[in-house]
Amino acid sequence: MTADRKAERLQNRSVQKVPTGIKGLDEITGGGLPKNRPTLICGGPGCGKTLLSMEYIVNGINRFGENGAYISFDESVKDLTENVASLGFDIDTMVAGCSLSISEIVINAENIIEAGEYDLGGLFSRIGHAIDSVTAKRVAIDGIEAIFSLFSNQSIIRLELKRLFRWLKEKEVTAIITCERGEGKTLISRHGIEEYASDCVILLDQRVIDQTAIRRLHILKYRGSLHGTNEYPFLVTGKGISILPITSMQLDYDVSGERIPTGIKGLDQMLSGKGYFYGSSILVSGTAGTGKSSLAAHFAASICARGKPCLYFAFEESANQIIRNMQSIGLDLSAYVDQGLLKFHAMRPTQYGVEMHLLTIHDVIDSFRPAAVVIDPVSNLTSIAVIADIKSMFARLLDTLKNSQITTLSTDLTTGGRYQESTEIGLSSIMDTWIVLKNREKNDHRERIIEIIKSRGMAHTASINRFEITAAGFVISKEKVK
Repeated sequence: MTADRKAERLQNRSVQKVPTGIKGLDEITGGGLPKNRPTLICGGPGCGKTLLSMEYIVNGINRFGENGAYISFDESVKDLTENVASLGFDIDTMVAGCSLSISEIVINAENIIEAGEYDLGGLFSRIGHAIDSVTAKRVAIDGIEAIFSLFSNQSIIRLELKRLFRWLKEKEVTAIITCERGEGKTLISRHGIEEYASDCVILLDQRVIDQTAIRRLHILKYRGSLHGTNEYPFLVTGKGISILPITSMQLDYDVSGERIPTGIKGLDQMLSGKGYFYGSSILVSGTAGTGKSSLAAHFAASICARGKPCLYFAFEESANQIIRNMQSIGLDLSAYVDQGLLKFHAMRPTQYGVEMHLLTIHDVIDSFRPAAVVIDPVSNLTSIAVIADIKSMFARLLDTLKNSQITTLSTDLTTGGRYQESTEIGLSSIMDTWIVLKNREKNDHRERIIEIIKSRGMAHTASINRFEITAAGFVISKEKVK
């Protein structure tokens, strides 16, 4: 057998997968959940188990043409329908169109008498009817551990759950089963057995770090498939669950030789007369009051003036304050906001942890689809994390932006006593262009100067130039500093 035929045979025998349609989850799992096999979702209250399960079912109907059955032990059909309506899930329409079967199984302890040998055949019949009524290919069983609280013979229940998992495989449905997380480090699920019968086990967790709630997802096991093994932060947004799957990226993104103006004529001339590379990363550093935000605003206005969208992340000032301040130097950013070309996303660094900031930035970028991004200033994130974590977060963000060919300009505040050809976070080595702005005292007044420390792949001036910030904007003098 040739090597090619052997590889093809092994590929055909590999685990087939069903895409969830949940942002980030399919990347982590290498394509989705194991087809026609059960997946267990474990987590405590408020982790997002029900939402993940319902989004999986709804995406199957709306995006992949697969009908679904949803069986809940926890919530009524009415409550479930109302709870997910805020995400745009029109459950009633799907039920009316016979693409979704949704049912509630209420087990009343007062009506149960436990005696002798018994099985859960009646439960199988209820689930089977829900599946067959819409010819479902996707199934979600939410809150399965409710069965354990009603029966004292736990061994029978465990055997019956194993039989349920086998029965779901025989029905050839791709199922999600949710349960509460067990206590301690040894138990994954509350009753410590379901994970051994599942082909894929996903843990959801919600924790509070420095008074900030963070949700995380971790794939504990995935039989027959490679998968991401880290913990991944995720958000619950108005569009559903959004997971950040990237821990590192290959340096294999495309690059462009196209140049885009900086928005400042004199700065274009310092960069061989053409500006930045399209899709590159630019760092502007300097102490307070050197003009970093003004330079960034000129770049944002230049992008919008060319009819391209620009996204401005502000960690220090509100959008209205930035717009007002830039009017004093001749920039009317409000016009671009009104046209939908410029979008501000202003937030305090302390609003989230560093990974949640990264995930939020990703989510806003994916929604707005900008040609350029401004982050002003990235150094403010030092108030919520150690420098190593911020540098790691920023490198991951930069890789994603470069893969999407989005030009990024970031500002970095340096302290007065620091050597100014260095940055607070140590980002200069991963940036394509590095511009330093300085104030220096001369003859009883401050003189502003600008220099380009590096700009990869292009000729640029090695001289230091004076500049002024006037009512007409950022003006760079042709006169060199001696």
